[in-house]
Amino acid sequence: MIITRSPLRISLGGGGTDLPSYYKEKTGFLIAGAIDKYVYITIHQTFGQDLIIKYSKLERVPAVEKIEHPIIREAMRLTDPDAKRLEISSMADIPSGTGLGSSGSFTTALLKALHTHKKNLIQPSDLAKQACHVEIDLLKEPIGKQDQYIASYGGITCFKFHPDGGVEAWPLNISDETLYNLEDNLLLFFTGYSRSASSILKDQKEKSEKKDQDMFKNLDFIKELGLRTQEALEKDNLHEFGKIMNEHWEHKRKRSESITNSDIDEWYQHAMKNGAVGGKLIGAGGGGFLMFYAENKIQLRHAMREVGLEEVRFRFDFEGTKVVI
Repeated sequence: MIITRSPLRISLGGGGTDLPSYYKEKTGFLIAGAIDKYVYITIHQTFGQDLIIKYSKLERVPAVEKIEHPIIREAMRLTDPDAKRLEISSMADIPSGTGLGSSGSFTTALLKALHTHKKNLIQPSDLAKQACHVEIDLLKEPIGKQDQYIASYGGITCFKFHPDGGVEAWPLNISDETLYNLEDNLLLFFTGYSRSASSILKDQKEKSEKKDQDMFKNLDFIKELGLRTQEALEKDNLHEFGKIMNEHWEHKRKRSESITNSDIDEWYQHAMKNGAVGGKLIGAGGGGFLMFYAENKIQLRHAMREVGLEEVRFRFDFEGTKVVI
């Protein structure tokens, strides 16, 4: 049996500039952090000839081409198109559709498991590139590259997305003290809403492809906020980081009407009155997790509990996608 795991992620600055519709014109930049919440994939050799695929439903099919799950089908066509006698199953610490990049984590964990089964060694950069190829090129999802890359690399990592499709990655130059304070004072709260990132990002993609200047100006500013976030964190200025998060959210919510709703706006304002310096909705928007940087985390936890939001505590993951067994 082979078991792989891939971390989920939070965006710390510049999110949205990793979509091809933007970086092919302007070059994207963002900072993401992998967290200790995971997607797991298991692969097991069976005695039957069929392929058994277990996720939210069960598939038993005679060949790769017959698999209904699009990511599993395309990943297997890429790595092992003639596969037989395999059982593949998935589990996750956090539900999909909650803004933490679960689709990219699922794809990288799956590809890592398939390569391991074939005894192929694959580096993080190649793993991320293949995962992007499956989701963006083959399945035509209107998404970016952030999730696949941070899941593959782990850590708190800076990414630059070049117009030719190339990606640069390097670790954020952050002190240990700042790292520990960031972990202690970043709080995640589940809104209770789940949503499809593709449906929300489709609007951004279409506007960018039409060279909508308002969309480009918005994303240009988001990229600048990403660079300011890098500077603030590397200079140990966490209060400034929190303020930039708030600035980011105010601009992000203007990108599309589907990014927020009245409940999310009320919860956000409640948090800002009760210990949060800044925050934002993680992922494309529309639901998932609200993340805040708090200077009074006890007050903030109490305030969000009052309005019925559940906190999910986390630490950063520095291993990326890996084979567990």
